[in-house]
Amino acid sequence: MPLLAEQAELPGSIDDTLAGLLAQGYVSDRQLATVVYLALKLQRPLLLEGEPGTGKTEIARTLAAMLGRPLIRLQCYEGLDLAGAAYEWNYGRQMMEIRLAERDNVSREALASELFSDKFLTARALLQAIDPKRHVAPVLLIDELDRADEPFEAFLLEVLADYQITIPELGTVKAVHPPIVILTSNRTREVHDAVKRRCLYHWVGFPDAERERQILAQRVPGVGDALAAQIVAFVQALRGAELYKLPGIAETIEWTRALMQLDAIVLDPQVVADTLGVLLKYQDDIARMQGGEAARLLAGLRTAPV
Repeated sequence: MPLLAEQAELPGSIDDTLAGLLAQGYVSDRQLATVVYLALKLQRPLLLEGEPGTGKTEIARTLAAMLGRPLIRLQCYEGLDLAGAAYEWNYGRQMMEIRLAERDNVSREALASELFSDKFLTARALLQAIDPKRHVAPVLLIDELDRADEPFEAFLLEVLADYQITIPELGTVKAVHPPIVILTSNRTREVHDAVKRRCLYHWVGFPDAERERQILAQRVPGVGDALAAQIVAFVQALRGAELYKLPGIAETIEWTRALMQLDAIVLDPQVVADTLGVLLKYQDDIARMQGGEAARLLAGLRTAPV
C-alpha cells in the first residue's frame, strides 16, 4: 500500500538517486540508479546479480543509510530453512508453559491458545522485516540467494509478492509498511524464474576505469591521482587475465589502502609482487602473477596509459 510519509523521503528522480548514493560514498552508473529508483517507487524487490565484489551488497547498506532506515540482513547458506530465515516456535519455553499449566490446572483450550501466541514466536529476518508493528519500513537484504538450496526460494515467494508470511498456527502476518527488499546473487546457480518474476532485475558488472577511479576518490581520500590511475589500470588489466577469482572493487580499495600504508607513489614490479595477497585471494592466481605476468602487465600499462 502506498505510504505517503515514506514516499516523501524517497528520491524524486533518477538524478536524485544518483546524488543520494554518491553522498553515501557509492558511485553508481545511471542504469543501476534507474533500477534502484524504480524499485523504490514501485515498491518492488530488486534482484542484483553479478560477480562477487561488484558492490551488490553495498547497495542495501547504502540505501539504508541514505533513507535513514534500519538494515535487516538475511545471509543465505546451504541448508537455510524457514526456521532460520523467517520464524520458529520457542519449544523450550512452550514446554515450561505446559508444565506450569498442569500445575495450575489450566484448561487445555486456554493453554492451546496461549502456546501459539506472539510471546512464544522467535522472529528471524524475514518476519522482522514485515513486522506490522514497525513504524518505518526497513531495508531487507537477502544476500547471496544462490548459496541457499533451491527449495528455499519457495519460502520467499509470499514475502516477495505480498510482503506477508502465513504462519499456520497463528495466521497471516502482513507488513503495514512494506520493506525495501534487495536480493543479491553471485550466480553460482540460476535463481528460479518464480523469484525473478516478482523482482526488478539488474546485472552489476565490474566498473569501467573512469568509475573505478571515482570510487577510489570516494572511498580512499588522499590517494594521489597518478597512483590511483595506475592502480585502476593494473586492476582492469588483471580482470582480463585468466584467473580463478577476479579482483572486485573491495579488493581494489583494500589494495590502494595497503599501498598508501607502504608510502608507494607509483607501481613497480617489486611492490606489486609483495602485495598481491591483498588483491588476489587464491594461491594459484598469485603464483601466476608472480611468475612475471605482473611485470608484463605493468610494462603494458606504461605504453598504454589510462
